[in-house]
Amino acid sequence: MITITDVANLAGVSKATVSRVLNNSGYVNEDTRKRVEQIVKENHYVPSASAIKLSKQESTAIGVVVPEIDNLFYGDVLHGITEIADQHDLSLVFFDTQNKAEKEVRALHTLSQQRVRGLILAPAVDYSLSSLGRELRKQLKALDIPVVIVDRDSENMHWDGVFYESYQSSYRAAQILHKAGHTRLGIITGDLALKIGRDRLQGFRQGVLDNGLELRDEDIFEGDFLEERAYELSKKMFLSGDWPTAVYTCNNRTSLGFLKAARECKIRIGKDIAVIGNDRIAMIDQLGIPFSCVYRDNIEMGRMALKMLLERIENPTRPRNICMIPYQVHLCGTEKLNP
Repeated sequence: MITITDVANLAGVSKATVSRVLNNSGYVNEDTRKRVEQIVKENHYVPSASAIKLSKQESTAIGVVVPEIDNLFYGDVLHGITEIADQHDLSLVFFDTQNKAEKEVRALHTLSQQRVRGLILAPAVDYSLSSLGRELRKQLKALDIPVVIVDRDSENMHWDGVFYESYQSSYRAAQILHKAGHTRLGIITGDLALKIGRDRLQGFRQGVLDNGLELRDEDIFEGDFLEERAYELSKKMFLSGDWPTAVYTCNNRTSLGFLKAARECKIRIGKDIAVIGNDRIAMIDQLGIPFSCVYRDNIEMGRMALKMLLERIENPTRPRNICMIPYQVHLCGTEKLNP
């Protein structure tokens, strides 16, 4: 009598894959599915109770996919996820996509074979903008497990999510700079191929306009949320001799690039130029650099993501749930922002 092991060997796949085909559960490549079904039919294989049980065994593993594991923000998010995982005796399977869609494809494919109970994902790309993003959306659906999206939203997402007030915090940054007396404001944007990058630019722009000012095209420096690009843009700006009196930097790495360029060009923060960033950076606080920011509780974002995922696992048919983490403001004193 043929066994599930024999079917797996003939098909060149694992027993878990055969079991997923038999039970029509989880993601299986279409060609693989057809091959397994053909072998089952040709050999008149009848699945045993243990074969059925194999695909229904409850895993204690949760998948976590982030685009920048070396980014302090995602380090904090993982800290929060780990706190809740430890409370529930869950194990975590981490993947770092390095902002590359191809690596996200591989991560999701690997997770499809791991029988994880759920997934927390910060996408590498905007799922609504490119053909690859749309393919990733299909792949994510095919996993057929509970999913919570963190930080990086896209249009028409239907999964649960934990996000940040990117638009509102950026609007507030413009208000703060205007209140400090600045009339020429600039921004080093994030990656405008991502919704959070566009939201922060749009929020800041609207904040500038609503305070009776103009955000000039030459004062919009298009970055990518990474330090090196922000450094290059900032240095070019300083060397030009013509720059805004105040600048908004859109995330922690952008702020670090800006500050590095300012130091090299001997630009005094709070005297030669004012800056307000998005994300609080502990290292800057410890060094005593006068750096104001709008920010969120990163660790709480991680906690909320896993709590939300566990709720979805417990109640898979409940309506979509969105949690917005509010922004906070940290100012180094109004004199630090004055022109």
